[in-house]
Amino acid sequence: MNGKIAKKTHIRYSWADRIFLAADWLLLTLFLILLAYPLLFITMSSFSGGTAYMNLSLIPSKFSLEGYKAVFEHSDIWVGYKNSVIYTALYTVISLAVTVCCAYPLSRKDFGGGKIMMALCVFTMYFGGGLIPTYVWMRQLKLIDSIWAVVLPGSLSVYNMIVMRTYFNTQIPEELREASMLDGCSDVRFLLSIVLPLSGAILAVIGLYYAVGMWNDYFNPMVYLTTRSKLPLPNFLREILMVNVQHSLTNQDLNNLANIEKMEQRADLMKYSLIIVSSVPVMVIYPFVQKYFVKGVMIGAIKG
Repeated sequence: MNGKIAKKTHIRYSWADRIFLAADWLLLTLFLILLAYPLLFITMSSFSGGTAYMNLSLIPSKFSLEGYKAVFEHSDIWVGYKNSVIYTALYTVISLAVTVCCAYPLSRKDFGGGKIMMALCVFTMYFGGGLIPTYVWMRQLKLIDSIWAVVLPGSLSVYNMIVMRTYFNTQIPEELREASMLDGCSDVRFLLSIVLPLSGAILAVIGLYYAVGMWNDYFNPMVYLTTRSKLPLPNFLREILMVNVQHSLTNQDLNNLANIEKMEQRADLMKYSLIIVSSVPVMVIYPFVQKYFVKGVMIGAIKG
């Protein structure tokens, strides 16, 4: 550096700035505790042998894998896992394709009728037909109790489309399209060969939104699916979480309080363990797309 020593610049904060930063850190720490405690509690309770949930402790007094053993012995869990993976993968691909095909034309200034189409899309964010007309429509299409009844409704989120449209409009230079057109590039080829490779951040973010939404969805499968073997994991999770233990004791000796308590603890353990097991895929995928979140969401939502 030609003998020059770089000097570190120290930022001097006023007393008002220090008070603000201290309050900010205190508030963020409080939010962190409020968000982290339930997650840690559920995780520790799944290993606790059924004792931690009784005193809200984060330190299990007895380590046990009984809950996970009960989950993995439940045959419906594996059926739900398989269905959830299939539904989520197919839904994410279809939703991304539909969102791109809707967002890209609306991002073009030379698209005739773009403002009218955009107004119609926004209209659907505030007004909808409701559950009964949608169910009748799905029944007329003969999609009830099929995979398409789960993945097709809601395959386009207008909010996600607007974010992606804004990204295309602000991050894809118009000069790039004009240059490609001079070289004989068609609109479809420009989209597939140039726009999409430059839009990895927004595609990763929107794709994760769609995937998480479908992975956690239980309402549409509950409404449209009638065959138990086609239900996804959230429906089995809901079923287990809503089970009243007392109903399963009709053939048991109700005077045997020790047996009742043991069954209740096993049921609670299974609930906590199943919550952790069902959250693993999302927790595994998130770190790979986390780096795109700030770039993709902020650029797509603020600029323009």
